[in-house]
Amino acid sequence: MKGIDQGLDFIPVRIAVLTVSDSRSPEEDRSGDLLVSRLTAAGHRLADRALVRDEKAAIQARLRGWIADPDVDVVISTGGTGLTGRDVTVEAHEELYEKAINAFSVLFTMLSYEKVGTSAIQSRACAGVAGGTYLFALPGSPGACRDAWDGILAAQLDYRHRPCNFVEIMPRLEEHKRRK
Repeated sequence: MKGIDQGLDFIPVRIAVLTVSDSRSPEEDRSGDLLVSRLTAAGHRLADRALVRDEKAAIQARLRGWIADPDVDVVISTGGTGLTGRDVTVEAHEELYEKAINAFSVLFTMLSYEKVGTSAIQSRACAGVAGGTYLFALPGSPGACRDAWDGILAAQLDYRHRPCNFVEIMPRLEEHKRRK
């Protein structure tokens, strides 16, 4: 079976949203607003929300705080994934990953290509796991956030999605720490 198994109960996930920007204020954060709207409409819980500048230390400090917080299961960041000198979100994320989710980048590029053609090559969206927390770095545009949520994250963060999803393996993300 592929898709949502209606025979299973929905399990809400606690998601933090991080906007990385030198130019946006919280009042102008359309991408963060879109993500919050999408995740809450799906039945998930907004665990926290923040906006930080395009500075690797600031990004990592916020990510580390959420990774250490048992009330955060997932972090979705938006912004800073491009190619310019100030775009350091990917580097900030990747240095914290214990495991990269490489197929996320591939799948996101495929979705983007359908919308923006070869311009999809300029995105460095990425994902990984650190401290039992999923981390996703999305581009800063509302369209890219919509594509990532609607095309990937809505299904993978839904326990009912078959044949598999990120939620069902959450309890096992840190099983290596229990081994003797």
